Amino acid sequence: MKKITALLALSAAALATPALAQFTGPGAQPAATSVKAILDNPVDDQRVVLRGKIVRQIKGDKYIFSDGKSEIRVEIDSHLFPAGTPVNATTAVEISGEVEKDFMESPEIDVDTLRIAP
Repeated sequence: MKKITALLALSAAALATPALAQFTGPGAQPAATSVKAILDNPVDDQRVVLRGKIVRQIKGDKYIFSDGKSEIRVEIDSHLFPAGTPVNATTAVEISGEVEKDFMESPEIDVDTLRIAP
């Protein structure tokens, strides 16, 4: 019984931790870690991991995210927000996702995971 409980706890912990597996060998692009780097050289589908705050909602699932130095538009589906934990403009979060760069539009981040930063 103890083995089953331990296995269930381990499985739950693994599922709760967002996985950011990606190819890291030759030709791979490292994940961007600053809004300025993304805005200076937006690469469509580039992976990003950013820490900062969601400063305001534009409409629907569109928000403005700031890493404390620059701001960028992000798209966050409502199910990605942690249940039972309010997120506001003072809540530090970590987001991961990818850059969406469409012709004639400023880049935005399509968020895959959102977690409260420690």
